[in-house]
Amino acid sequence: MSPAPPHSALRTPQSSKARYVMIGGFLGAGKTTAVAKLAERLTKQGLRVGLITNDQGSGLVDTAMLRSRGFATEEIPGGCFCCRFNSLVDAARNLATATRPDVFIAEPVGSCTDLVATVTYPLRRIYSDNFSIAPLSVLVDPIRALRIFGLENGDKFSEKVLYIYRKQLEEADFIVINKCDLLDAAKRKRLRDKLAAHFPRAEIFEASARQGDGLEAWFNRITAAEQAARTAMEVDYALYAEGEALLGWLNCTVHLEDGRSFDTNPVLKRLAGEMQKRLRHSGAEVAHLKMTFSPDEGLGDIAVINLVRNDCVPEVSQSLEEPVQSGQLIINLRAEAAPEVLRDAVQSAVADLTEQFPGLNGKLEHLEHFRPDKPQPTHRMSAPV
Repeated sequence: MSPAPPHSALRTPQSSKARYVMIGGFLGAGKTTAVAKLAERLTKQGLRVGLITNDQGSGLVDTAMLRSRGFATEEIPGGCFCCRFNSLVDAARNLATATRPDVFIAEPVGSCTDLVATVTYPLRRIYSDNFSIAPLSVLVDPIRALRIFGLENGDKFSEKVLYIYRKQLEEADFIVINKCDLLDAAKRKRLRDKLAAHFPRAEIFEASARQGDGLEAWFNRITAAEQAARTAMEVDYALYAEGEALLGWLNCTVHLEDGRSFDTNPVLKRLAGEMQKRLRHSGAEVAHLKMTFSPDEGLGDIAVINLVRNDCVPEVSQSLEEPVQSGQLIINLRAEAAPEVLRDAVQSAVADLTEQFPGLNGKLEHLEHFRPDKPQPTHRMSAPV
């Protein structure tokens, strides 16, 4: 195992500069878990870390999860970083005022691409005195990638959605095959070789953010390397917009309450499974379903469950040790389907909870469902300074 780089590797010779790290990738690739692991590593090195999350809507599971782990986190709702560039800078400024981070880690929307031209190059040009820019990392879910690149059979998105997926990888400095523990050595090699052939400029890593395997080499490169100067890729924004418009987006909050106490794990698993069944029946291709449950009484612990494909089992990544009586459930659902399909699946699954768990009441407090707007970047620069 390579030794961790010294703290000075995180800064340019001008010590006033903070490090800006962006970790992208398509919906369900495991970005938030990786962000948390990197933040934990840097914190243990004695560095101050500020996190910036991003979503097309409001009420983001990722923000709740990261804050529950004690990280200073700002959320930018209502559009991707490229379209909310000034909000990104404001978020960094808010974090700087509150905690003066040495490192900012930003997680863009999973349906966003062209981040180099619209985010990192403008940061370098306009705010070069404030930030040193790490290479752009893009994570991939290996099961999804095997199907997309024709190495295995299985459900996948339509071609216009896949245009965004491939463009994310095209602009990546580092491609990280995440969740590599799901593949045997032969499949990992086939996928790595395919990615290397399609995207020869990128440096490829294999890791499992959940298990902690393979992160050291990637994290060392993030903290030590500077983003190379090159001409940004070309993007057909009309096709990009059409691809995003095929995705349904849903964010909602539900208050769960039982006169007695209830175990959150079976409730969350049942709810995710019922949504999955309804979405598959309607022909929707799930990109990511994630939920957090926060007890009304407690010390900030939360439960987290994820579903990243139509045919996988919902997975509890954080659980509550003790039964609870009430709390807030945040649901984020993204799929290739009409937003109304997502709404109906969520509403009917929540309504059925009372039948499955007598005494449990689920009250829908907020729900928004929509298709993302056409991306309109604040800035687009084809080359850095």
